[in-house]
Amino acid sequence: MKSLREQLRSARLISFANVARSIGYSRRRDAIDARFPFPAADATPRPAGALESAEPAPGGARFRFAAAELEVRFLAPDLLFAGWNGAGMLPSFAVAQSEWPLVDAELTRSDDGWSLKSGELELRVSAAGILRYFTASGRLLREEQPPVRKGEGWTQSSSLTAEEHIYGLGTRAAPLDRRRPGFDRQEGAAGSPVTYRFWNRDPGGAYGPGADPLYICMPVYLSLRDTECVLVFHDTTFDGSLTLGSDAAVSFTGGPCRTYVAAGTPASILNRFTELTGRPPLPPRWAFGYQHSRWGFDTLAEARRVFLGFQERGLPLGVLHLDIDHMRGFRTLTSDASTFGGLADFSAELHAAGARLVAIVDPGVKIDASFPLYAEGKKEGTFCSLPDGSTFRGVVWPGHSVFTDYTSPAARAWWGRQYEGELSRGFDGFWHDMNEPASFSAWGSPTFPLCVRHDLEGRGGDHREAHNVYGMLMNRAGYEGLRGLRPRMRPFIVSRSGWVGMQRWSWSWTGDTDTTWGALAMTPASAMGLSLCGMPYTGPDIGGFAGSPSPELFVRWFQLGSFLPFFRAHRAVGLPDREPWSFGEEALSAVRACMEARVRLLPYWYTLAWQASMSGQPLVRPLFWSEPERRDLRSIDDEFLLGSDLLVAPVVTEGAVARSVVLPSGVWRSLTGDSALRGSAAVEVPAPLAAVPVFARGGSIIPMQEAGAIVLHAYAPDGDAASGVAASDGVLYTDDGDGFGAHRVDHFRITPARPGGHELTWWSEGDFPWPQNELTVVLHGFADARVTVAGRAPARVTIQVASRAVG
Repeated sequence: MKSLREQLRSARLISFANVARSIGYSRRRDAIDARFPFPAADATPRPAGALESAEPAPGGARFRFAAAELEVRFLAPDLLFAGWNGAGMLPSFAVAQSEWPLVDAELTRSDDGWSLKSGELELRVSAAGILRYFTASGRLLREEQPPVRKGEGWTQSSSLTAEEHIYGLGTRAAPLDRRRPGFDRQEGAAGSPVTYRFWNRDPGGAYGPGADPLYICMPVYLSLRDTECVLVFHDTTFDGSLTLGSDAAVSFTGGPCRTYVAAGTPASILNRFTELTGRPPLPPRWAFGYQHSRWGFDTLAEARRVFLGFQERGLPLGVLHLDIDHMRGFRTLTSDASTFGGLADFSAELHAAGARLVAIVDPGVKIDASFPLYAEGKKEGTFCSLPDGSTFRGVVWPGHSVFTDYTSPAARAWWGRQYEGELSRGFDGFWHDMNEPASFSAWGSPTFPLCVRHDLEGRGGDHREAHNVYGMLMNRAGYEGLRGLRPRMRPFIVSRSGWVGMQRWSWSWTGDTDTTWGALAMTPASAMGLSLCGMPYTGPDIGGFAGSPSPELFVRWFQLGSFLPFFRAHRAVGLPDREPWSFGEEALSAVRACMEARVRLLPYWYTLAWQASMSGQPLVRPLFWSEPERRDLRSIDDEFLLGSDLLVAPVVTEGAVARSVVLPSGVWRSLTGDSALRGSAAVEVPAPLAAVPVFARGGSIIPMQEAGAIVLHAYAPDGDAASGVAASDGVLYTDDGDGFGAHRVDHFRITPARPGGHELTWWSEGDFPWPQNELTVVLHGFADARVTVAGRAPARVTIQVASRAVG
């Protein structure tokens, strides 16, 4: 329950006129629910019953029980599909690849039922219907009970060991290990159950640690027990929940009972899962720059003043966002000519400075017969309706509004065409908001009545099935529309809501967080959890959305944000300015260092993005990524890996000037190369306000951008380079930064040479021209700096020595 102060603030944010409308909407929604009730369902539990028979099927088998059927199919040796009672892989909003090569599967009788084996997984189905998943060597991965039908819905439970860890589930204000009720580093399972709901929701105004549900709720999680990793995905879009206690109990109010299970290392699992649900496309390079936003750019003159503030101070601005202020009466996909006239010219100014312009877009369309978007959409029949055929009406920023049905291919195509006007005004990318979908509500659920009708790809259905994918399909409409309107450019969309597979069309951010140290502390876990669901691009509103950060809190949040994919500062209306120069010279100096470091690391970021587009590997990774056997790494919430070669340990505690850091195995060197640490027990490292602890993996070669040129920073692979058996490796992806033209991939390796010294080998793929005449290599921690060059090197190489210190 919100406090009176919070309620008054929310009222000011949405306007008191919309408060009155939200009261009317809540009454109307309740009346609609009463007018169009769903038939009462028989809630008597209907278990599957005993196993009666099994027969082989292509790539799998079919099992018949007394009151249920189960079809199992290996899509790959390490990926299995299980569908109950006729549930197939399609139709599905998550699945991008439904056709898979046939896998050899062997069905045999076992002591208590049947065994189905691929080369890497074994599924044993007992006479009682219990499903047990094993590795090829016989180690138990997962044990689940058969589902129990209750009316239109179903429940199912799976066992958890005491030390098992659960990750993922979309965006959550919870620890990285979702079994924990709070943020700590204790081992073992939590003492009390924790429940997560699968129902995308606008929390309203702001949220902090423990809030649930939030904007992106995904029924997919990674389980880690002993040294085994398993990913589980329940492919149903209906409302549901997962309770994690001594077991994992999942429940859905409807939809098919179908599950995907993948096993392997975290890297192999995410590779396979994004093969199933779609790879994230390579974004434009400019999307990795610093992005600045404010709810409160009342005029174009004010937006230009802020832009010039970055220019005058030499701060590298990458993107400027315009919130709902720029719209004409908050009408979506419009700009107010009286206050934001000349947007195309302003966009050209940004482009000349290397920056881009992004516009907010909401799904609600104001009911106004003189508004062309409303009139055309009504004529085309693209809006969501009620069971009696009337158009559904909700309340959002412009007042009474209607909503496009993005589950309709025709409506998506219509909506996608509407971005043409935005492009003509100079916008380069789009920020999708309010697409959970949200409607202002004085009480009850802040979304559509459940009876609202949707096309659902021609099948027809209601909001119970469409709700969780509404935002994702809005992103799809925008993405596909932009691909058609600008076929030579890569779309950029960042979305508040989505679902499994949303990485095909958009980025995300963590939404309207509180401005507190607790909200800062939960951000790394939010980003890592979403990454483990196949969504690699996310980040917070730096400084929090709904408050005024102190200079220290803003700097610490900025430092964290500079090492997350979506790097944006934003705030609610009516709050003090949050431009980097608004917090004093000390804070500005620290923020400037973050922005410059981000620019230096752009080649590394862009290479990670290319790798994600090829293999689904997330950019932000938990510390256990390559060492799931390391128990001390499994619950670390406040550190993360950026790719495989950087470790980031942000400060999330007020007043801290040092912090404890736990390192994965191997040698880790500060980016400057002045010190080296070995991965083992926690170590204390300095963390003054002006710095964030960041370490490079020994044996890595990290491409950086310095004075417009590529510089390779090579970090010695171990603490005794003279013994020299290991190599340092790196890769660099290069293209024009946008579009779909030529590219190149450069590989670098430094190996010990005899007698003494080292050898740099450089080879490349692709036909994009090398953009400079000289390549500089900076050596960190090498005992002997003598380097020779071998292999195909298309440019001259200069070797610099940053440090001769051997850690």
